[in-house]
Amino acid sequence: MRRVGLSDLWGGPGGYHRQAHSAVHCGIHQGQSWPQPPFRRRDRLESRSAGRIACPTLLCLGLLLAGSLFAQQDAINPVRPHAPILWRPYEPVTVPPVRLANSSRLADLIRAGNLYLTVRDAIALALENNVDIELQRYDASGWRLERAQAGGALPGVPSGSAQSSSVASGQGVLGSQAAAGVKTGGGGSSSGAGSNTTISQVGTVAQTYDPAIQEATTFGHRTVPSSDSVQSVTSVLIQGQRSYSASYQQGFVYGGSASVSYTDHYQNENAPTDVTNPSVFPTLSISIQQNLLQGFGVAVNTKDIRVAKINVGISDLNFKTQVMRTVSSVLGSYYALVADHEDLRAKRGALATARNFLDETGRRLELGAAAPLDVTTAKNQVAIAEQAEVNSLAAIRQQELQLKGLISRTGLGDPLVESAQIVPLDHLAIPAEDDLPPVKDLVKKALANRPDLEAEKENLNATEVSNLATVNGLLPTAVVFATKSNAGAAGTPQIVRTPFGSYTADPYFVGGIGKSLGQVFRNDFPSQSGGIYASVQIYDRVAEADHAIDQLSYRQQQLGAAKDFNQAQVDVMNSVVALRQARARYEAAVESRVLEQELYEAEQKKFSVGESTTFNVIQQQRDLTNAQSAELGALVSYENARIGLDQTTGATLEANHVSLTEALSGKVAQPSQLPATLPQ
Repeated sequence: MRRVGLSDLWGGPGGYHRQAHSAVHCGIHQGQSWPQPPFRRRDRLESRSAGRIACPTLLCLGLLLAGSLFAQQDAINPVRPHAPILWRPYEPVTVPPVRLANSSRLADLIRAGNLYLTVRDAIALALENNVDIELQRYDASGWRLERAQAGGALPGVPSGSAQSSSVASGQGVLGSQAAAGVKTGGGGSSSGAGSNTTISQVGTVAQTYDPAIQEATTFGHRTVPSSDSVQSVTSVLIQGQRSYSASYQQGFVYGGSASVSYTDHYQNENAPTDVTNPSVFPTLSISIQQNLLQGFGVAVNTKDIRVAKINVGISDLNFKTQVMRTVSSVLGSYYALVADHEDLRAKRGALATARNFLDETGRRLELGAAAPLDVTTAKNQVAIAEQAEVNSLAAIRQQELQLKGLISRTGLGDPLVESAQIVPLDHLAIPAEDDLPPVKDLVKKALANRPDLEAEKENLNATEVSNLATVNGLLPTAVVFATKSNAGAAGTPQIVRTPFGSYTADPYFVGGIGKSLGQVFRNDFPSQSGGIYASVQIYDRVAEADHAIDQLSYRQQQLGAAKDFNQAQVDVMNSVVALRQARARYEAAVESRVLEQELYEAEQKKFSVGESTTFNVIQQQRDLTNAQSAELGALVSYENARIGLDQTTGATLEANHVSLTEALSGKVAQPSQLPATLPQ
């Protein structure tokens, strides 16, 4: 297929010719599915290709190549802390500073103050330096998925300060009073399981799936004045206390949670009535709870994880959409600049012709074959041509600014880029035939390939999953719970003498922590409790309203998606029509320009033999210039229509062989290659 350029049509100076849609080595990605959290898009892109490598040698080679290819992308990825595993989760993640410098490719393409660009290099520079693409690279969807996998907030636990004055039931004077139901103003007590009381979650809030370990150690010294010294046989009760508390809590995806807690209370006091002093009272308890109606089931409790997983895919689709938009913008800006340069060449050619005609008219005036008014008319034409040249130069400078903003991260902040003049090396061209597939195939391709439409479908899926919460929220609350605890007690025996005789501790309770823990694990002093908690909302209007609002919003979202899909089909058909009309206009413009060229040449011949006037020659010259501009405009319109068709069918990256992997990394592997002879 031969591509005919404008320079072939009207004899303008040639340039370095390359295909308009040049190759920039390709690669396609797909996301990695949960439960492996895709913290970086690069990891998701590599997951598919790595699965195809069977040979360990090839795998090592691939990792080495990936390490060099994605060295630049690693510079923006959050870095996990490098610390021993015990405290690694508590170290912060490091996010490197933003990259504000341009890639080296941009400086390599500047020679003698000129930035020489092919279409391929312009796209490569945009992939490496465009700020909008760089912004999309900072993707937090993988981290949001990881956070969702951790679950929601677990029930609260009393703080360590609440343990500072606690004693076990039955331990010492105050513990014995508490066990007997006696309340005293100077002290307080709490049960061993009180430090891990479970607060039930209602509704559809997910449990926390990451295990939580809590530990509290408190030391206390208490001096309690006692007006009733019958039990303590002292007017001032002095106690030394140590309390140890530890718990393990875990939530589950089916809507339940479990906790294991251990408490140990040590006490030494001055009461002569204690048969064991000092004493230890350990307690081990296990608690479970399960939602039966609201908040029950894996589907409800993993909805946040599934939504986050969908959002990871949507983030990839949004990145692809941004790359497509940027590439389309670069193509449009590049070819507009090419057209401006072609227009400048045409205007300079018209100016040279006008000046030659002015010289010829001046000679004819000296020979008496032309009137002074003819010279004035020729000078006016030269002034008009000079103004047209100035306008073309201004258009080039404006278009350069736009293209520099797309391919440079610093914009005009870099003096080297600001002062460089862009010299495009590719030319506008039109293929002999469009070779378009049937419109229905293009529509099918658009619906399958456009990332914005795919993202809209994924948003619908995410909304549908999220709505499970409001559906489940219509149910009443019912929670079943059970707790089992084992206690122990031991201490140093003391002899207590009373008017009724002397007493000492039962040998079974004589010992230390080992003796009391043996009682715990032998289940000598067990306690069990269980029950069910239920709550029913009368009318339940809040839950019904929430569900109705979500359903109405979902239906609106469905209609909006259907509208966008229908509009996509219309856009494809309009793009096809626009492309065909652009070709027809271009062919008509070419034919008109050829005829105007012939008329102008004929008028010049007639003028040379004295059969035409200066006015007629200048008029034909203006008509030729207008025809050339119309042809150039038609060619630009065709190229824009072609870019638009690729964009509406989702084929922009495929048509220009752009790799999403390279776009993500911000580094195009294939280096730029400029020709040995560069145009000026």
